[in-house]
Amino acid sequence: MLTQQEIAEALLKPEAYDEAPGNIDLVQTHISYVFLTDRYAYKMKKAVNFGFVDFTTLEKRKFFCEKELELNRRLCEDLYLEVVPINKSDIIRIKGTGNAIEYAVKMRRMPQERMLSKLFERNEVDDRLIDRIAKIIAEFHSKAETNQRIDKFGTLTTIETNWEENFDQTEEFVGKTITKENFEFVRKKVREFMVSNSSMFEKRIAEGRIRDCHGDIHSGNIFVTDRIYIFDAIEFNDRLRYSDVASDVAFLAMDLDFKRRLDLASLLAERYIKYSGDSGVSELLSFYKCYRAYVRGKVISFKLNDQAIGKDEKNNAAGEAGEYFTLALHYAKSL
Repeated sequence: MLTQQEIAEALLKPEAYDEAPGNIDLVQTHISYVFLTDRYAYKMKKAVNFGFVDFTTLEKRKFFCEKELELNRRLCEDLYLEVVPINKSDIIRIKGTGNAIEYAVKMRRMPQERMLSKLFERNEVDDRLIDRIAKIIAEFHSKAETNQRIDKFGTLTTIETNWEENFDQTEEFVGKTITKENFEFVRKKVREFMVSNSSMFEKRIAEGRIRDCHGDIHSGNIFVTDRIYIFDAIEFNDRLRYSDVASDVAFLAMDLDFKRRLDLASLLAERYIKYSGDSGVSELLSFYKCYRAYVRGKVISFKLNDQAIGKDEKNNAAGEAGEYFTLALHYAKSL
């Protein structure tokens, strides 16, 4: 039985592709291997189970590859191409012969220098671009599915479940990426906010603000080329994608705050409210920014347990996770 590490090593060789790949680069996240060739990107899911994501069987990985393709075509129809099998006969090859041993989502490769996070590094993000992004998100939300089942994910019960899962999953990192004092403070403030604002959450459901959202809108998931692509929507857990639209907006707003562009974060919220007509977003923005910053701190902390990641990268991850938890603390103080 081949390990995923062995399959990943095989996919770094040109003969594994049904194209002339040119240079092949591997980028890893906590749940994916992404192989970048000259023209395409191939995303293979790691066989992990973090509770909120379960890719432990080949069947599940195939299912979620197909789900990823379907969901991301809402905002990036021409970017997401197909789900491809990775086969093993005499060699490991994408769309080869023999049994399928893995699956991958095949995408057009976009120029990395056009990622929004890279544009920030070059100081190429202005008010006009944020305005365009706010309009795209507002239009996307206006068309996004909503129904009685999706509404349940906006209930206080579900929101509490999401938060308690965060706290449970970060307890092992207390003293590593978040201090005990800060962990307890954020938990206390968040719990108090939910109890004292239960009617606000009910109002959001009644207004139809709980939608099949994107779930992961931040500057690393936006390309700006001839058009704007917001990619990599969450496919692996409906509970993390079905949410108040305010949570979707809050992720990017938090990301802008993290980059110390508070002016652009405020502009994003202001323009989103203008285009959507959803003034209730402003009342929940700090709460959901806190949630988004905390989730980033948690997810980056998971790298400390990833055996495929080296010591230096783990040290960098610990520092970055700590910064996100500090930002979550800042938002919690305003609740």
